Amino acid sequence: MEQGFIRVAAATPQIRVAYPEYNAGQIVKLMEEGAKNHAKVMVFPELCLTGYTCGDLFLQDSLLRSAVSQLAVIMRESQNLDIIAFVGLPILHEGKLYNTAAVISGGRLLGIVPKRNIPNYSEFYELRHFTPGSLKPVWAEFLGQKVPMGANLLFRCATVPGLVLAAEICEDVWVPCPPSISHTCAGATVIANCSASDETVGKDSYRTSLICGQSARLVCGYIYANAGEGESTQDLVFGGHNIIAENGTCLKMSGRFGHETIYGDLDLQRLINERRRMNTHPSSCLDGGGDYVTVDFNLRTDHLELERYIAPCPFVPSDGGERNKRCEEILSIQAMGLKKRLQHTGVKHAVLGISGGLDSTLALLVTARAFDSLALPRDQIHAVTMPCFGTTDRTYNNACIMTKRLGASLREIDIKESVLMHFRDIGQDPARHDVTYENGQARERTQVLMDVANQVGGLVIGTGDMSELALGWATYNGDHMSMYGVNASVPKTLVRHLVRYYADTCREELLKEVLLDVLDTPVSPELLPPEDGVISQKTEDLVGPYELHDFFLYYILRFGYSPARILRMAVHAFGDSYPREVILKWLKVFYRRFFSQQFKRSCLPDGPKVGSVAVSPRGDLRMPSDACGNLWLKEAEGLSCETPGELG
Repeated sequence: MEQGFIRVAAATPQIRVAYPEYNAGQIVKLMEEGAKNHAKVMVFPELCLTGYTCGDLFLQDSLLRSAVSQLAVIMRESQNLDIIAFVGLPILHEGKLYNTAAVISGGRLLGIVPKRNIPNYSEFYELRHFTPGSLKPVWAEFLGQKVPMGANLLFRCATVPGLVLAAEICEDVWVPCPPSISHTCAGATVIANCSASDETVGKDSYRTSLICGQSARLVCGYIYANAGEGESTQDLVFGGHNIIAENGTCLKMSGRFGHETIYGDLDLQRLINERRRMNTHPSSCLDGGGDYVTVDFNLRTDHLELERYIAPCPFVPSDGGERNKRCEEILSIQAMGLKKRLQHTGVKHAVLGISGGLDSTLALLVTARAFDSLALPRDQIHAVTMPCFGTTDRTYNNACIMTKRLGASLREIDIKESVLMHFRDIGQDPARHDVTYENGQARERTQVLMDVANQVGGLVIGTGDMSELALGWATYNGDHMSMYGVNASVPKTLVRHLVRYYADTCREELLKEVLLDVLDTPVSPELLPPEDGVISQKTEDLVGPYELHDFFLYYILRFGYSPARILRMAVHAFGDSYPREVILKWLKVFYRRFFSQQFKRSCLPDGPKVGSVAVSPRGDLRMPSDACGNLWLKEAEGLSCETPGELG
């Protein structure tokens, strides 16, 4: 439970209808198994102590008494387990029978949550036996304890920050205004659902989208435990379809037609940070806000070895089909943004520097798509190659071939003499390969592009990507500047996949070959002379692997995580790809560069936003140019290279 991670479980016991003693034994067995697997929250199905399909047996005193006595057995047998559990059973209170979830922890009954919405249609006939529960909790006597009973109950863990649980039962989540809406508005971060939803054709897909959608709408964790095949009787078949979702993502889902316990590691801090970011998320309950009762409980804060999947490339979908769909969408957003700028200005020419590298390649592909959408001839795209001291034959040839195959106009302007003249003017020794030597070339290229744009009446299209902007790996008023930056919110890891997608879907074989070679070329600004004709200046050797920096960028800007948390997640995500000390080294580099280089991002040209993370000063990153990064750097410097899980 370090840093907001907590393991939860949805469990389907193998029950026997109308046999509480047997069912209680199965529930205890699963709770013991859950504790061994480090689960802290366990949710069991609706009416699992008796069976959901008891029908008129719910009118039998013997069954009801047995259910309550077996609940006492579960409480006794689980008192040494470090778990909070939601167990479904029928409870008689003041002459009315309720379909409830009993909430137990450490041998205590914390509260009883009744079902609010009682279905009485199709195969469901619950109103024959059960009364809808009330919102406002009342204090009732059960098993020698006075406990709150009502829908508006919150269960708050005093030892795990952010863990606030609430419950609803089966049909409650299927209605237009589920109780979980007001629960989360009142502060619940995790919803437990004890369910007995039978299987019909196609229902599993709807159920999955319903639960995942509810977790997204409410920005919460959602644990859905469903009745299994032990319930199947007469006309109904139950599949034990369990789901654990978090903010729209299905973390775990069971197979159907069995008895399975699924586990998922919820990220409570992610939920809390997301709610903080979304100012439209209500801060108080919409319905009965003053009627909630909060029950406190404790859990031990143990170290948790994460089993949750953390994607090493959060900007890139791991599924091939989804990735291709995302690439097509992003290329369209980029092209449509440029299309609008061209339409608005009335400009029919575009100018961009083409180096044979990934970024300029993507910018050229996007520009060609924008021109096609405007029915403008591609030869009005002016791709300018500007060889200088570090240009290699490989990148030069790729730039030339690519431009010609796309039908754009190619213009070559060798800038060596211009740069050397400039060096003479400012007294720079060309043999001194310092930052002036490098940036002088970058600024000369930008001047050339701006002036060519004036010549043809065109716009200079920026090629720099978001990863470079985050690190400040751009020459101020050099490649940092343009008239419209189509790649400004595309991280480097995604640039690579966009170019690959274009290559994979390209019908022209020669263009495809060039694009694949661009993908195989080391990332480099090519500002230092090559060694034996080969690129000598590799960006990732200097600033670190882009896949690491993109991971840091995503979790710093999207969720505001601390250095300790990001390190832990990165170590888990990248496995054996990078040692912990290497990840920590580049994390420190990221923080140093990110804070020192904000002034470059504060005056960025316009560019289309394509994802949930961007660095535009007009939108997603309203950060002072002179903000001090000491707080983050101090925490990063204090992290250990050896121990696996600092708190933070």
